[in-house]
Parts: sequence; C-alpha cells; structure tokens
Amino acid sequence: MSTDPRPQSAPAIRSHARWTPAKQRIFLAALFETGSVAAASRAAGMSRSSANRLRRRLTGTAFDRTWDQLLSAHARRLADPFAPQAGAPAARG
Repeated sequence: MSTDPRPQSAPAIRSHARWTPAKQRIFLAALFETGSVAAASRAAGMSRSSANRLRRRLTGTAFDRTWDQLLSAHARRLADPFAPQAGAPAARG
C-alpha cells in the first residue's frame, strides 16, 4: 500500500487515431463513392467530427478543394447515372 498522500491520476490515454495520408486517401475515395462524410469517415476509421475538424484545419489546401470536387462529382453522377464518367472509355456506337 502506498503512503504517498498525493492523489493518483489516471494514466493518459493516447489516441492512435490520426489522419494519416493513407486515411485521407481512403476518406476521399469513399466520399466520392458515397457522398456521405459520415460513411467516408467510417471507411477511414475516423469520426465525422474529426473529418470536419481536419477540413477546417486544412482550409484552402488540396484536401479541402478535393473534398468539394468529389462531392460535386458525386452529385453529378447521381443526377445523371448514364453520363460518361471521367476516365471511363467512351461508348462506341
């Protein structure tokens, strides 16, 4: 038994959840596929709120611009699912 009168503090829990470049790529790919920040965050193993914090922190960067572009591309794909996709071969008639 310890005779130290100082209160024992709980050990610090360090989160290993960090937005690595790989997680950012997974998030962006899933964002294009789903159009959902929550679903894309889950795919990357992160939370929706942490994705939004990351975006605010990276405002104006390639990550931020790509986020907007992918959501727009997803919306266009939903609006016209038969439109040719970028990178897809054109149909021959």
